[in-house]
Amino acid sequence: MPPRSDHAAGSVAAAAAAAAAQAQGSDFDSIDPLFHVLRVLPFSFLRPPRTRLRLPSNLALPSPMTVFSLILLTYFAVVSGLVYDVIVEPPGIGSAQDPATGAVRPVVFLPGRVNGQYIIEGLSSGFMFLLGGIGIILLDLAVDRTRPRSLRVSFGGAGAVAVVIAYAMAMLFIRIKIPGYLW
Repeated sequence: MPPRSDHAAGSVAAAAAAAAAQAQGSDFDSIDPLFHVLRVLPFSFLRPPRTRLRLPSNLALPSPMTVFSLILLTYFAVVSGLVYDVIVEPPGIGSAQDPATGAVRPVVFLPGRVNGQYIIEGLSSGFMFLLGGIGIILLDLAVDRTRPRSLRVSFGGAGAVAVVIAYAMAMLFIRIKIPGYLW
C-alpha cells in the first residue's frame, strides 16, 4: 500500500482529471456530425436574448397526485379517441336493423371498420385501457415491502383482477369489432 500522502495526492489528481474530462465531453456527447452542425450552426449568427423572467411568488408546484390525475385524464382522452371524435364527429351510438324481426336495435361497436368508431365505443375501450393501467399501478404498489401485508394482498388482488378484466374486455371488443379475428 502506498504512503498516505501519495495515495491522497493520486486520488485528488485522478478526480480532477475525471472532472475535466467530463466537463469537456458534456458539451458534445454525440459523435454524429449532424448533431454538431445543428448544435453549433444556429448560435454562430443568432444570440439568445437575455431575459429576466421570474415566476410569481404565489405560484406553487402542484401536488404529485394532481399531476398524476392530469396525466391519467390525458391518457384516457388520447386512448379513447377524443381527437378523432372532435374532428370526425361520429354518432354517439349506431343502430342496425335485426334481419329476423325487422326491429331497430342499438349498436355500440362499428363493425368491420378498424379506423372508425362510435363515441361510446371509444370511451368504453379507453376505460378498459385505463383500468388495465390502474391495475398495473396497483400491482406495483403490492410489491412494496414497507406496506402491511393485508394492504399488499388487497393491492395485489385488486390489481390482478383489474388487469384480467381489462384484457378480457379488450379482447372481447376486438372480437366484436372484427369478427373472425384472433380465433
